[in-house]
Order: sequence, then structure tokens, then C-alpha cells
Amino acid sequence: MSADPRGEEKRTETATPLESGKKEEQESRGEENRTAWLTKNVVGISLTSLFSDMSHEMATAILPFFIIAIGGNPAIVGLIEGSADGASSGVKSYAGHLSDKMGKRTPIMYLGYFLTGILIPAIGFATSWVEVFILRVSSWMGRGARGPPRDALLSESVPAKSIGKAFGFQRAFDTLGAVVGVALALILIPHLPYSKIFFVSFAPGIVSVAIVLVLVKDIKKRASLEPKSFRSSISLLSRRFKLFLVAAGIFGVANFSNVLFTLRAEEVLQPSMGATEASDVAVLLYLVLNVVYALISYVAGFFADKIQKRYLLGLGYVFFAFACIASIFEVADLRVLALIFVLAGTSTGIVDPLEGSFAGELLQASERGAGYGVLQTVNGIGDFVSSTMIGTLWTLLSPALGFATVAAVALVASTLLLVLLRERRG
Repeated sequence: MSADPRGEEKRTETATPLESGKKEEQESRGEENRTAWLTKNVVGISLTSLFSDMSHEMATAILPFFIIAIGGNPAIVGLIEGSADGASSGVKSYAGHLSDKMGKRTPIMYLGYFLTGILIPAIGFATSWVEVFILRVSSWMGRGARGPPRDALLSESVPAKSIGKAFGFQRAFDTLGAVVGVALALILIPHLPYSKIFFVSFAPGIVSVAIVLVLVKDIKKRASLEPKSFRSSISLLSRRFKLFLVAAGIFGVANFSNVLFTLRAEEVLQPSMGATEASDVAVLLYLVLNVVYALISYVAGFFADKIQKRYLLGLGYVFFAFACIASIFEVADLRVLALIFVLAGTSTGIVDPLEGSFAGELLQASERGAGYGVLQTVNGIGDFVSSTMIGTLWTLLSPALGFATVAAVALVASTLLLVLLRERRG
């Protein structure tokens, strides 16, 4: 030992056996923490998402063609998709707030997955676009109700530093289900009428309900929260989160349903291929979109824990704008069409996990249900406006004008995200 100028003794750096043991124990715990995010809830929610998306994407892949076949047009497709998202958004905020108030996430999740699992296959019974409208809107209300408590539970089930990975993992499984669902639709189209493909989608929908009931549970040690009114729970959200909502909401006004990319591809290809082959190729392109989405989701979630999330999310907005710009010049060339669907899949693969994980970073535990509800409500309202707007511009004026409009809005949203949420020094 040696004395320092203040007369205190310094210890040598040699570690005792006890200290070495503690160090090894800490390293062991650190190794466990690196995999602690893959909890039973993360696995259960991810598997539920896989089968649920398998069900509704099998139906969604053929939905625009089914609507056209029973008397609809692109404006009707946009109206149905936009209204479904709008109705879904109407229940999201309150569902999130209610899960905060109840102190439980799973009851609303169970109900939401059940409604989606039975109402989407029921579209196969529809004989008019009005019936499709009612069933699609009703099923999407169930989907809207389950989303905020699911995302809140997902963020509560992992360490804070791993929220990005958890959301990326869940979204990847969600999209893997979409890939399988679209692939099954593609296989079944030559052999079954559209109505019966809806009936087939019932099986994975019910499997998703069984999985969520068995595997997904509330966090038992979750702290009890002080009851708040619905209005106060919204008003108390942080200013930074509200600024994030501004950018996300404007992007929502651009972010129309991906099925409109499919419908446009089918429309462009039909003169040279005929209706049947054009539909098959359009569904195949939609499958490509979902494969890209699945591959990008986990990668984006992983990098979300490494860099500032707003930069990566803004990039996702820009990719969507590029997909829309390419769609302005859409021609019956598979290389151009493939590029559009790859760009759209990349955008969705970035935006979906990043919006969820960025919100989790900005929200406190006591406000996550309400916060995710408001975020998804804002997105749903935007989806209603965007899908209805582009469908109307497409039908009354031209598809190019519709795509140009939403591309400009997406670029504005990306700029606002970077400006409004920039880090302030000091």
C-alpha cells in the first residue's frame, strides 16, 4: 500500500478471490440480460401475431379483387380500407386507456383477437360491397382494440434497453404470418373462388386466439396505477411524445393501405396479361412486399436500440415516398413493379417496429396504454384520410396524381420528425 497526498492509503489493483467471484457472477448476469428480452410474453405475442396475420393477410390479398368482382371500384376499395382503419382508430385510444385503468392488458387483447378471427372469414358470405364494408369495419374495430394493450404489454415484458429488439421480433413474426397467408392465397386462387379462400382463413385465425389465451399473461408485478380520467390521461402525455404524434399523424395521411399497390399492379398488368394472370402476379408482388417487410422488421428493431430512432423512422417515411414516386411512372414492367413493392415493404418494415419502440422510449410506464392508443388512433385517422383520398383521386382524376400527393405528404412528415424531435443542447 502507498499513501496519497491526502494521507489516504491506495489499494493495489490485485483482486481477491471473493472479488473475482463477484466479477464472474456479474458477467454471467450480463450474459443473461442480453437474452432476457426473449420472454414468454414476447414469444406468445409474436406467435399470436404470426397466425392472426396469416389469417387476415390471406383475406386481404384477395379483398380488392373480391370487391371489384361484386360491383365495387377503386374508390370503393379505398373507402372500405380507409373506413376500416378509421373505425379501428376510434376504439384504440380508449382501449389503451382502459387497459391502464384496469391494470390488465390481456382481457382486451383476447376479445380483439377473437373478433378479428371470426369476422374476417365471414366476408366470404358477402354478396355486395356494403356487406364487405360492414364486416371489414367491424373486424378492424377488434383489431384496433387489441393493438394498444398488446404494444404496452410487449414494452413492459422486456428491459428498457431491448424494446427495439422486442418490437422488431414481434413485427417480423407478424409479417412472416403475412408472407405465409399471401402465399396460401396465391396457391388457392387457381383452385377456389375468392369466397372460399375467406373461409380457409378461419383456421389460422382461431389458432391465434388459442395461442394468446394460453401463452400471453399480464405482468404480475406491474405497479398499480393511480386512476385517471380518459381526458387527463391524454393531456398528461409528455410534450415530446405529442410532437412525435404530429409527425406520425402527417405521415399517416400519406400511408395508405398496401392493398392499393396490389390493385394498381393488377390494373397495369391486365391489358397485356388478362385478368386472371394479372391478379396472380399482383398477389405475388404483394407476397414480395411482405417478405421484404419480414426481413427488414427485425433488422430495423435491432438497429433501433443502437442509434437514434427518429433518424431510422424518418428513413422509413422517405422509402414510402420513393415507392409512391415510382408508382407515378408505373408500367407493365416487372422490374419497375418489383422495385415499387420492395420499397413499400422496406418502408413498412422500418416504420412499424420503429413507431412502436420510439413511443415506448418516449412514454412512462404509467401512460403507455393511453400513449399507444393515441398513437394508433392518430395513425388510423391518417389511414382513413390517405386510403380514401388516393382512391378518390385515382377514380376521378388519375392514379399518378394520387401517388404524387401522398409522396409529397410523406416527405413533409419525414422533415417534421427530424426537426420537431431534434435533441436540444443544454
